[in-house]
Amino acid sequence: MEDEYLLRQEELVENPTARVPICLVLDVSGSMAGEPIRELQKGVDMFFDAIKSDDIAQYSAEIAVVTFGGTVEKVLDFYSIQRQDVPQLSVSGLTPMGAGVLAALDMLETRKTEYQNAGIDYYQPWMVLMTDGAPTDNISNAVHRTQELVEAKKLTVFPIAIGDDANMEELGQFSPGRPPLKLKGLNFSEFFVWLSQSVSRVSQSTPGEKVELDTSDIDKWASI
Repeated sequence: MEDEYLLRQEELVENPTARVPICLVLDVSGSMAGEPIRELQKGVDMFFDAIKSDDIAQYSAEIAVVTFGGTVEKVLDFYSIQRQDVPQLSVSGLTPMGAGVLAALDMLETRKTEYQNAGIDYYQPWMVLMTDGAPTDNISNAVHRTQELVEAKKLTVFPIAIGDDANMEELGQFSPGRPPLKLKGLNFSEFFVWLSQSVSRVSQSTPGEKVELDTSDIDKWASI
């Protein structure tokens, strides 16, 4: 673990490019079994491939992955994307969404501190929260922390509902001012294409600059 920490710090020295930290917080509970988890895996694979092939984003985007299904797993920490292997997702258990979000927020805060200590500028962090159900744990603390960060303009949350059983009301609590969107069918790949294009757009701007994301083709993957 210490060697991994030192390597993460060395990367910040070797590559002083301003970073875009993105944490994917993914529901892998039992109800995601079968085609949903296969399509989600395909979409995550495409997302990593798209960032790796972008001349600018590959140096600025840093992706972490947290899964919640039975337990919460920090399956991928922030790193240079060229050093990362896409995690293989598997389903299990219930839906501890609150604990998953708290783990993601902790990882984002840790990485921001590392940026600051290394003198690296960074863009507003992103958290992508995807679920096909309702949380089976208490989400009040996670909602409170998330809302504070969003309202302070220190976090952008993309809440994405999968299927008809996702609780839109509870999902929406994590993103004041940005209502949750419902994935159209299992169009994970289309969503992650849009997300990678959005990351690319942000990475070409100046940290602190307001960047309007392209919403013209959201209807390709979301039910508007």
